Amino acid sequence: MTTWKTTALAVAAVVGTTSVAIAQEREQIRIVGSSTVYPFASYVVEEFGATTNHPTPVIESTGSGGGMRLFCEGVGVSTPDITNASRRMKVSEFDRCMENGVTDITEATIGYDGIVLAQSTDNDPLALTREQVMLAVAAEVPQDGELVDNPYTNWSEIDASLPDREIEILGPPTTSGTRDAFEEMVMEESSEALGYPEEYTDIRADGVYVDSGENDNLIVQRINENADAIGVFGYGFLVENTDIIQAATIDGVEPTPETIGSGEYPVARSLWFYIKEAHEGVIPGIDEYVSLFMDPVMIGQDGLLKDEGLIPLPSDALAEWSDRVENRVNLQRSDLGG
Repeated sequence: MTTWKTTALAVAAVVGTTSVAIAQEREQIRIVGSSTVYPFASYVVEEFGATTNHPTPVIESTGSGGGMRLFCEGVGVSTPDITNASRRMKVSEFDRCMENGVTDITEATIGYDGIVLAQSTDNDPLALTREQVMLAVAAEVPQDGELVDNPYTNWSEIDASLPDREIEILGPPTTSGTRDAFEEMVMEESSEALGYPEEYTDIRADGVYVDSGENDNLIVQRINENADAIGVFGYGFLVENTDIIQAATIDGVEPTPETIGSGEYPVARSLWFYIKEAHEGVIPGIDEYVSLFMDPVMIGQDGLLKDEGLIPLPSDALAEWSDRVENRVNLQRSDLGG
């Protein structure tokens, strides 16, 4: 890992006050959340521990939904300081935070990511459409004007142009932001074209779709062991494992930094983290960690995290988000569409 130089950014330690009294019972920042953001945040965590006088933060991969639940439990040292997410906070999560006293939240966008469907490099290249993927994973499919239990067990049964190979999809659990984004950008977007009476996101539970937990590295390992399997995860894990896995094209578009950043790749999304402002000045180092993460040295067009698979924000968007974070602009319910 290339060491981030402290001279690259003037980091000020902000010691603030809060209306909520929190006894300082731990010295380490605690971070939870998305498995997709985890590799990027882990890089920053390691650099933070190596280049500051603060202890290395504790980081857990709990999934976006799981991280939001922990983050919104309340204020105090038993709750996380920061949560990562591979989709934006939901209105329902914001409301729960407010109900539990987590009233001052700063939202940060760090870049873009694509959801890839990847297979073993031992296979021929695979071209899929979102409609074909939905017919593979949906619990029910339209037939003769009705929804019936999904009968498909081989890809060639969905479309004769697809391989005559068993469908096995290793994907994220319901706690994952990747699962949320997959349901929205693949299933909801395909529902009307396939003849569903309304947006449909129920995933089959007959063993064809395998809930593979929050550790995307295990999905890569299983693909390496089973050439029939297809994994669903973030682009960053593809970048790390191009020697053993390859991505399918989706609607004729290959996932690349250019197609993801431009929005041409149809399954692209933003990556986020959220800061519990009441913990700043109480848990040491939060401000410095956030400043390091948001610095162009990390997430800029030529930032260190680009080599890890992060698709950078445009420079003007990064400047805007950095300003919002630096000034701790509080997240509002209306920002989330509520």
